[in-house]
This record gives sequence, C-alpha cells and structure tokens, in this order.
Amino acid sequence: MPNDVVTHILHRLPLQDAVRTAILSRNWRFKWTMLTQLIFDENFFEYLLETEGENNYGSIISSLIPHLKGVITKFVLYIEQRTYRILDDEDINHWILLLSKKGIKDLTFCKENGPRLKLPKHLFSCLELQHLKLVSCCFDPPASFNGFPNLLSLELRSVQFESGKFGEFFTQCPVLETLNFGFTFPAGNVKLTEISKLANLKTLSLLLFSLENTMITSSSSIFELVSAFPRLEELHLDFIKFKFTEGDAEKRFQYTTFPCFKTLKLSRIDLCNGIMLTCAFEMIRSFPNLETLEITASYWDDSPTPGNCSLEVDYNTMGLLQLRSVVFTYLKGSENEVCLIKYLLACSPILKKLVIHPHSCLASDEKLMFAMKLLKLHRASPVAEIDLCWF
Repeated sequence: MPNDVVTHILHRLPLQDAVRTAILSRNWRFKWTMLTQLIFDENFFEYLLETEGENNYGSIISSLIPHLKGVITKFVLYIEQRTYRILDDEDINHWILLLSKKGIKDLTFCKENGPRLKLPKHLFSCLELQHLKLVSCCFDPPASFNGFPNLLSLELRSVQFESGKFGEFFTQCPVLETLNFGFTFPAGNVKLTEISKLANLKTLSLLLFSLENTMITSSSSIFELVSAFPRLEELHLDFIKFKFTEGDAEKRFQYTTFPCFKTLKLSRIDLCNGIMLTCAFEMIRSFPNLETLEITASYWDDSPTPGNCSLEVDYNTMGLLQLRSVVFTYLKGSENEVCLIKYLLACSPILKKLVIHPHSCLASDEKLMFAMKLLKLHRASPVAEIDLCWF
C-alpha cells in the first residue's frame, strides 16, 4: 500500500495499537514512525498503567516524538489528576519545544482538576498553529510575541493569563474563524471592543460572565457585538452567573439581516426570569435565517420575574422563522417555557423536529401534564415532530 494509505490506517487506531504494528512483519517495523498525529488521551494512559506502570509515562512519550520521521500536525495531551502527579513539568516543556520544530498545526492540552498547567514560552514559537485548545492552563505571552498568523480556531477554558491581557492575544490572531472561551482568570477582563476586531469569525462561543462587567447590559448589546461579524454562522452564549441591567434589558435592537447566521445556542439561561426570557425571544426573532436552536435551561434566580408572554397571545402574527431543528434541555414545564415553545411551533413552517429533555426533578405526573400542554399547541409545520424524551 502507498505510504499515505498506511498512515491513514494508523491514524484510525489508538496510538498504542499503531505503535504495536511494528511486530506485524519486518516491512511494518517502522511504519508507525510515519504518524503525523499523536493522541495521548485517557485510554492511552490507562494502557500504560496496565502494561508499563506509572513511572514511565514521561519517558515513553519523550521517546516517541523524536522517532517520527516528518511533521507532527496534531498533538493531544489529556492530563487527569493522577497523571499530573507523575508527569514532570520539564517533560511537557521539552515536548512543546520538540513540537515547535515539527510544524505542529493542531495542539490540545486538557488538564482535569488540580492546579493549572503552566505552559512554557516555546508555545509561542509554534507559528504554524491552526487549532489551539487549552483547558485549565496558565501562560503569559512574551513581549516579542506578535500573534499566531495562521490560527483558525481557539478554545480556552479555565485559562489564566498571567498578564491578564486577553484582548491583545485575540487580536493577534488575524484569520481566526472560531473562538470559544469559558471561565478565564481574572474574570471580567475581556472587552467586546477587542473581540469585535476579529472580522473573520464564523463561530463564537462566549461565557458572558467573563466579559468586562459594563459591556453587556441588554440584549441589544449582544446584537451590537454580533453585527461586527458579517460572516458569523454560529453563536453560543453561556448565561451562568450573568444578569442584565434590568432597565436596559428590553431595549429593541434595529437589526439588519445576518445572511450567514444559522445556529444559536443559549446555555444555562433562566427562562423563569422575565428579563432572560425577553432576551431569548428577541434573539430568536432577530435572526431571520436561523435554522438550529438549542436552549439549555437553568434555575439559579432566587426571585424570578414574570415574563412578558401569555399562552393567550396569537404568535402567528409575529413573523415567520426558518427553524428546522430545536432542542430544549432541563425544562420544568413553566408557563414561560411553554410560551416560548408555543411561539416556535406557531412561527416555524418548515420545522422538522422539536426535542425536549426534561429536568430530572420532574415527577411522572408533572411530565404528563407538561406533555399534554405541548401536544395541544398549534404547529405551523405539517411535518413537525415533538420528541418528548421522558417517555
């Protein structure tokens, strides 16, 4: 078989099995050295624990990397708490140095629990990077760092910048298409004005709590942000620990059409809170080309405010949507939630499926009552299905 076919087969195997192909025959002895992707995940470390013991983790990985013949395009390191006690920081620093010389394009460091993984300065010499994912890490770009000129996707979760200059880091990635960040430290240090400079963004995922406190006061602030990205296709907003300024929450936004925008995800939003519910309504109504909607509910407001909706409202008069797929998770069947579902069913003539995953606290009789309400609602789409996932 041609070498590219062999390499493709090896990449389909767990790393430990790809290396073990060396015992198949003399011809296959060094085929594994053509690997261009190294995935050190939980399964890999479980295998090492069973076969080699805990003390050899670092040395085994260190011996694998230099044996690879060509570039290493992808490197994934999953560090669980037990593994972190065994791996040496010097080993990780050495691996990143080797990768910076191997043309690395896709790099993931994912650490589970414990102290954050401190990444070395060598990371910022990996200028061919196209995809970077960091979970529970901390780092500080050197003063000489001018950005990742080829970076297309960036995911940061539970990441700490020692300098705190998140915005400068984002803006130094001029071709970035996907930005996903969760909890950052220090919190509230990311400015919308800095994110809005990323004109090529197609996918944006934000933990609103991480934004500068004064920047998001209403749903109109979100639309102003989105309007800065003419190519945006997908938006994911996480509302945990976040509250709008009540006086500004219901400002209407004079929007323009977003021709590329197709997917909206709202996570941990309290639909029992009238301000949050209004925000959800406004966002859905303001994206006329929206095809996919996913909402994960949360109930963290101790004093919920009533929503500006009623089951008696005729939503047929509110304009048509292009929704094809809707998924709700953790619903309790409140009047606000039913109102939102009624609106979506009444205004979505090409909807195919609406899926509902209930909150685990609902008793059987409450689920039945919720289901009876939903099945009575008018559906504008003749093919729309309501998938109740508790039956």
